[in-house]
Amino acid sequence: MHQDAGVLADPRIRALVETIWNYHRLGHRLAKADAILVLCSHDTIVAERGAELFHQGWAPLLIFSGGLGAITRHFWSEPEANQFADIAVGLGVPRDRILIENRSTNTGENVAFTRQLLVERGLDPQTFIVVQKPYMERRSYATFKKVWPGKDVIVTSPQLSMDDYLARYSHETLSPEDVVSIMVGDLQRIHLYPAKGFQIPQEIPPDVWLAYEQLIEAGFDRHLIHHG
Repeated sequence: MHQDAGVLADPRIRALVETIWNYHRLGHRLAKADAILVLCSHDTIVAERGAELFHQGWAPLLIFSGGLGAITRHFWSEPEANQFADIAVGLGVPRDRILIENRSTNTGENVAFTRQLLVERGLDPQTFIVVQKPYMERRSYATFKKVWPGKDVIVTSPQLSMDDYLARYSHETLSPEDVVSIMVGDLQRIHLYPAKGFQIPQEIPPDVWLAYEQLIEAGFDRHLIHHG
């Protein structure tokens, strides 16, 4: 969608972004599960990944979770989960294998409201494959393990290089610079949220934190949360 990811033209910036990109990705190996849980957002390629995993037989149930979040409420009126489910149906997933949770506005609510939905349906999956954007794998894992301990979870994402993702696959209203700012903001949340009770702790290596600080100095600070 973007003609070029100009943010990567500067080799120093590129190296910093790559350090954070690699940290956010977990490299989990897929295994058979009871349910695929797609955490929705502005990026519809994640819906395609969920449909792909369903067709490959990794799980018999496909759940889409997402209302309108901090980013998507600015350019969509229909909940993320409904749009993602329609994409999956268009790709051949039977609608009776899909559940939709469309009230959540953040990752914690994605998990909590999905848990509630499954209880209401009398379902109790033990193992999940969570599908997210590549740079939100770690945060999604840490959130899921905090909100729903005791379940086994594997996290995966569209299988793309950083260059392909930044150049082609984010929402058309977001520039590659915006996406890097979101990645930086997600790292800040991985650092801050365990103390707030939102996530389990994740070790952040010194080189990753240094890259974070240098990207903020370079101006990629638009998605930081301000805390006292």
